[in-house]
Amino acid sequence: MEDDCRPLLGPDPTGDSPSHRGSAGSLDIRTKRPFYVEPRNIVSNDPQERISAEAAILNSRVHYYSRLTGSSDTMLSPPNHVIPTPEEMYVYSPLGMAFKVPDSEQAAKNPSIVTIFAIWNTMMGTSILSIPWGIKQAGFTLGIIILIFTGLLMLYCCYIVIKSPKAIRGVDTSSWEFPDVCRFYFGKLGQWSSLVFSMVSLVGAMVVYWVLMSNFLYNTGQFIYNHAHNVSTSDSEYGTNGSDRVICPYPKTHPGRNDSMTSLCSSSSGNDSSGSSFDHYWSKTGTIPLYLIILLLPLLCFRSASFFARFTFFGTISVIYLIVLVTIKASRLGFHLEFHWFDPSKFYVPEFRLFFPQLTGVLTLAFFIHNCIITLMKSNKNQENNVRDLSLAYLLVGGTYMYVGVLIFAAFPSPPLSKDCIEPNFLDNFPSSDVMVFVARVCLLFQMITVYPLLGYLVRVQIMGQLFGNHYPGFIHILVLNILIVGAGVLMAMFYPNIGSIIRFSGAICGLALVFLLPTLVHMFSLREQGRLTWQSVLFHSFLIVLGVANLMAQFFM
Repeated sequence: MEDDCRPLLGPDPTGDSPSHRGSAGSLDIRTKRPFYVEPRNIVSNDPQERISAEAAILNSRVHYYSRLTGSSDTMLSPPNHVIPTPEEMYVYSPLGMAFKVPDSEQAAKNPSIVTIFAIWNTMMGTSILSIPWGIKQAGFTLGIIILIFTGLLMLYCCYIVIKSPKAIRGVDTSSWEFPDVCRFYFGKLGQWSSLVFSMVSLVGAMVVYWVLMSNFLYNTGQFIYNHAHNVSTSDSEYGTNGSDRVICPYPKTHPGRNDSMTSLCSSSSGNDSSGSSFDHYWSKTGTIPLYLIILLLPLLCFRSASFFARFTFFGTISVIYLIVLVTIKASRLGFHLEFHWFDPSKFYVPEFRLFFPQLTGVLTLAFFIHNCIITLMKSNKNQENNVRDLSLAYLLVGGTYMYVGVLIFAAFPSPPLSKDCIEPNFLDNFPSSDVMVFVARVCLLFQMITVYPLLGYLVRVQIMGQLFGNHYPGFIHILVLNILIVGAGVLMAMFYPNIGSIIRFSGAICGLALVFLLPTLVHMFSLREQGRLTWQSVLFHSFLIVLGVANLMAQFFM
């Protein structure tokens, strides 16, 4: 009697029956039991629908036959061709009801608009702060061309990554990520290569976060101290006047030369020479990076990062506020543009500069989402729209970068300041006393404090999972890993706080492997197995690999 009342799709106590081993959301279609109720056999559309007598008899017959065989015998189970799709599947109740089967996978699917903005939110990181600097390094006209061209290349390589698991025939790749695809084609070498370069992008992002958090915390403390003590100070002796003041922290005596090393001088800019006790203990490159250890190292040691995942919406808020801030500043400052195509002037940079690889390195990381795009697109409700949604997401991301980069560059007041004064973090071109910029720094600081443990968790999961087969092998293992990561961030924040250079090197290194090399090789191997590889395809994809190598090599000569 108890068995007759148990739903046919319910869990099997023994766990051995293949008929009950899965659920409606299972990937194995043979687990989609029990007997299918055709819609014509459902009498009404109530939440609990009455079924016809014919359907009830058929269900009882299948239920009876299933009791004649062992639980492991699927001979009398309905064949696969009568198993419906999840949205058409119903489950019988002994009380004569047919219940709609909820599909766990379908319930978690997102519409296209949500998927597009999820990709946008994931890609919108710290790189947005360096886009104006990158455009300045390349030149205004060349910078816009490179931004569009790099975005299209990154989109194409991302498209290759998305379709790579589906191109493998005879293997269930529904749960695969790109490292699994690399392992399929290149063995352990491919898997470890994708893992190592993925770690480069994550650790590089964590180093940039530490530098920026030191910057934001310093300026936030400076703002609060000055207002509390009614201190009116000038962040720089070289800047504009008025309510919307713009500063040049490191004025240059030789306009037009490369300033990727300029922020090495920032070790002294954050340490005021006035000799006050506050300036002694509140130093941007002396003490602030060490203070952050007290807060962030314990957070990295949390076993789970689910608590911090609740605050990821701050990333969207911060980016939207940055866009509003840029719009207001540009409307107040106006546009200051003059076109000097190749020769520099006192206040303007040429439209085409030889330092453009610095922008390509930054953009490679700015458009980088290739190591997690398969996971993001799996949650898309309409899988047939993946290519369209990915293209729209890249268009939105590229438009955001273009908007911020062009407005900041165009609105930068030249004269009296030179365009070469645009910093790798464009917020550094505004004084710490600016209230709107202060709010932006506070929002970004809180966002990074919550995101930093998430990045550390991703690094831990991938490294510890590969080395020990366990995401949390022990507290000592986790502590040693976290100390190494934090140490890298502290050293860079104290001795080389140039986020532009850190971003461009990280982007060029991980981009070479995860954007240009592995995806193109996977694509060519797949085409060869299908007999569709042509010399034009080999030539084009080999050119992409050459671009990735050239992008990395050029960073060392800038």
